[in-house]
Amino acid sequence: MLDFKDKVAVVTGSSRSIGRSIALALARCGCAVTINYRKSRDEADEVVNSIRQMGGKALAVKCDVSKREEVENMFTATVNAFHKVDILVNNAGIFMGAPLLETTDEIWDKNMEINLKGVFLCTQIAARHMAERNYGKIVNISSNSGFGIAMSGETSYAVSKAGVIQLTKSAAYELGKHNINVNCVAPGATDTDMLRGNKSDEEYEKVLEGRRNASSLGITGTPEDIANAVLFFASDKSRYITGKILLVDGGRRDFL
Repeated sequence: MLDFKDKVAVVTGSSRSIGRSIALALARCGCAVTINYRKSRDEADEVVNSIRQMGGKALAVKCDVSKREEVENMFTATVNAFHKVDILVNNAGIFMGAPLLETTDEIWDKNMEINLKGVFLCTQIAARHMAERNYGKIVNISSNSGFGIAMSGETSYAVSKAGVIQLTKSAAYELGKHNINVNCVAPGATDTDMLRGNKSDEEYEKVLEGRRNASSLGITGTPEDIANAVLFFASDKSRYITGKILLVDGGRRDFL
């Protein structure tokens, strides 16, 4: 098991799904974790309680990552509680899909605000804290949709996730002098509420079957699969790696 004893992490969008799994995985390794949520305090408190029950430290903070003042307050609360920030996982994200010709300004802007601007704001503010201590690990969550695969109805989402990939590279270049590693995990089809959406069980199984058929391994990813990749980038085992993108997609054939 990786050792995160005495480390402090902020995981955005960590009240459920992939973010929840990342937060719990870090906590199991001894990391204190700020659980960020935007809507459900009850879900965030459940994660906090789970961490505390295993003997860990956790704090729930409500924050819309697209709002600078709220992001600043989230990091202030983290430092007040745990005295520092070592790790940032930019996981918060949304999916608002529509065909290109039907994409409204609202759909475009919302995807960009949460998926890209939110990563920028959290990265900038976290990095200022990290630079003071000359240490930091930033892990961004993108998507294989932003890596080069085109799918109908995903234009604005894919562009926002492609932006995360380039932001990862640019931030890695600029922040290296502060001993801050910036890397990115790009999940493929993962069994989450976001992928399920409003689909019926039958419809969702057809989606999963299609994604499995596109995978060399023939399986669907789980939130825990993504968390395992994040743990590596967040650990000191990745000290000589920065600006890199790790596809966690079961070997999607388009990219082999």
